[in-house]
Amino acid sequence: MKLYNTLTRKKEEFIPIEEGKIKMYACGPTVYNYFHIGNARTFMTFDAMRRYFQYRGYEVSFVQNFTDVDDKIIQKANAEGVSAQEISERYIEAYFKDAESLGILKADIHPKVTENMQEIIDIIKELEDKGFAYAVDGDVYFNVAAFKEYGKLSKQSLDDLQSGARIEVNEAKKNPLDFALWKSAKSGEPSWRSPWGDGRPGWHIECSAMVKKYLGETIDIHGGGGDLVFPHHENEIAQSEAACGKAFANYWVHVGYLNVDNKKMSKSLNNFFTPREIAQEYDLEVIRFFMFSAHYRNPVNFSKDLVEAAKNGLDRLYNAKNNITHLLENAKDDKMDGEGWVDELSTYREKFIEAMDDDFNTADGISVIFEMVRYINSNIAADTSKEALQKAYDLLVELSGVLGLLGKKEESSLEEEIEALIEKRQQARKDRDFKLADEIRDDLKARGIILEDTPQGVKWKKS
Repeated sequence: MKLYNTLTRKKEEFIPIEEGKIKMYACGPTVYNYFHIGNARTFMTFDAMRRYFQYRGYEVSFVQNFTDVDDKIIQKANAEGVSAQEISERYIEAYFKDAESLGILKADIHPKVTENMQEIIDIIKELEDKGFAYAVDGDVYFNVAAFKEYGKLSKQSLDDLQSGARIEVNEAKKNPLDFALWKSAKSGEPSWRSPWGDGRPGWHIECSAMVKKYLGETIDIHGGGGDLVFPHHENEIAQSEAACGKAFANYWVHVGYLNVDNKKMSKSLNNFFTPREIAQEYDLEVIRFFMFSAHYRNPVNFSKDLVEAAKNGLDRLYNAKNNITHLLENAKDDKMDGEGWVDELSTYREKFIEAMDDDFNTADGISVIFEMVRYINSNIAADTSKEALQKAYDLLVELSGVLGLLGKKEESSLEEEIEALIEKRQQARKDRDFKLADEIRDDLKARGIILEDTPQGVKWKKS
């Protein structure tokens, strides 16, 4: 298995610290609002990566944090006249709801900054004691000049970073690039006691403290969106490695940018979308399928035409699954007899693994699934044995499930769904809502379901 490592700018053979186990940390949201589809792409990528590692037999410890104290949270709280905690808890709850709708499983641990304050203070004190941090009037800054490898993730020298920096002038800093580890308390803001006075942590230090607490000093994989390479992840490396003298993460994984209609997503351009807004028009599994149809490191263009194409692609996979399900329910022969085509099915599992092992290439993995579906469709028929159909069904569900796809219909069978639609149509006819009744009939017809009115009631059959 190979992963592209941002630290080395090349694909590398993935070798975990401990055989059979993976420690993985991904930066989570700052909870002051609903997350947008660019965030969603990152969250789904690490969800699927975790699923794939588990599929390959690894024991994965996955941590994704919540930044629940931040300037934006405080500003929103003050604007609404509520506490910062009320804002953060509101949007943590919203995160879990939206994440679930996108098929994102909960991490093993979702730590919050406010619940790890002592660990944050401890690591800042350690950096100060070792000469990597300095206090000025209740604020504490990291001294980037003291960490000789600063810039190794973003591949920029300290001189280059200084000359190109657009950083707020602060006379208290020794260097414009020095960043806050601890901020002194201001009126109307939440604060905690510390050796430097009441205050709250800077943004970067929280992840270093939580990684160490929940996963250890060195982890296998650290990831996030491409926008976090600098300064967030660069600063995390500096803090963590200065404090413990060890490598912080062996592999750095970053997800590509997402544009909308070939433009950067922006509220001012009115092309800023959250999953909640998209869900009004599309099943969010379509968005998951759409995101995985591109390699995670490549930029993705989000547009209505491309999402429609993704919807059609996902529909084809569901049609294949439902077709096999229907044949299974009506199959007469349990055991295979002369159905040698089934022997070829395992080659698709091998192709899928080969694609995914090459830097988690979900786009090629999905292509393999479509290739397998075409092969299955060309070989199954009404007289195919139940054993052969079951093997085809199981492999389709297995490979799709690695990506968190095709699970929707498991909750209610196709027959139950059709019966519910027929009942809804009958009620619409009673209510003289003939427009809705016709829409339901046409929808069923488009899915190959023919309705027949009989003395015993409405019956249905596949065309």
